[in-house]
Amino acid sequence: MSLAESRPQQDYPVRGRPRSEAVERAIIEGVMKLIEDGVPLADLSIERIARTAGVGKATIYRRWSNKEDLFVDVLCAAEPDDPELPGTSMRDDLVVLLESLRQRGLASRASAILRNVQAQMKSSPKIWAAYHATVIAPRRRLGIEVLRRGQKNGELRQDVDVDLMNDILVGPMLVRSVLRPDARLDEEGLAERIVDTVLAGLRPVST
Repeated sequence: MSLAESRPQQDYPVRGRPRSEAVERAIIEGVMKLIEDGVPLADLSIERIARTAGVGKATIYRRWSNKEDLFVDVLCAAEPDDPELPGTSMRDDLVVLLESLRQRGLASRASAILRNVQAQMKSSPKIWAAYHATVIAPRRRLGIEVLRRGQKNGELRQDVDVDLMNDILVGPMLVRSVLRPDARLDEEGLAERIVDTVLAGLRPVST
């Protein structure tokens, strides 16, 4: 996703040159370089990031009000793009969402940046809270919205708890991505099999 799309829009004072995607990219890549070099998040100061990116500190502060917001954008830049849902059925939308989660799991395994930042941010409540509010919570809301549409369209029983249902759907993929690093994530049709297995017992019964 683009940096502008990865976080809520904010109004910043206009100073000097206009905002530039190239400048933001240089800052993001500067943080990535420092992380690749083994610098812990706690030691990444705005001054050090600015020096690595070749920009002034004011340039960074015009785009991010604090380090936490910047680190969240670094994670968003390293992750695969959010998927576009087909909207053809609840089942199809759920498969796309789970396939996206599978792709993120593969990206985390392949990316030293994602592994390092995700591991370190769990020890920083502020960074974790910012990541949760910006990335995790919107994705969870989207999954629940898909399930509610399914109930409204008659694809899912009305008595199903959609919050619990969402956890049941994403749980197997998260287990493979996070708790079982040795488990296969490259299986063809894994998202389809999870969705179809769960939905088999939760569709409305024809009378």
